[in-house]
Amino acid sequence: MKINGEVTTGLGKAAYFLSQEFYTNEFRKNLGFVPYPGTLNIIVGDEHLDEINEIKDSCENLIKPDEGFGAVKYIKAKLNDEVDGAIVFPAKTTHEENYLEFIAEDKLRDKLNIVDGNVVTLEF
Repeated sequence: MKINGEVTTGLGKAAYFLSQEFYTNEFRKNLGFVPYPGTLNIIVGDEHLDEINEIKDSCENLIKPDEGFGAVKYIKAKLNDEVDGAIVFPAKTTHEENYLEFIAEDKLRDKLNIVDGNVVTLEF
């Protein structure tokens, strides 16, 4: 699946969670990288929600963390045909369902000179 979405500012909570050792160890083991402590938040059109929810519901990639933290599903993905990473689906989230959170090894806003309102492509 390949979709476009608009970059937006998140809530700033991902940095804390992505710096937790149990998450970083699992991402390193399963994806081959330790994610930058933050996500790139991308709003996608409602027309993609059924497909995205189906992918999320059937996803078997799951990190079950220490007590007090929520589980995270993830799927490998590629941003703008050049950056390998993953889309994460936290069990505990306050985002609307049309927000996707992309993780990668680098701080993508700096690496790709991305700002809010830019349109990016995700392939997964």
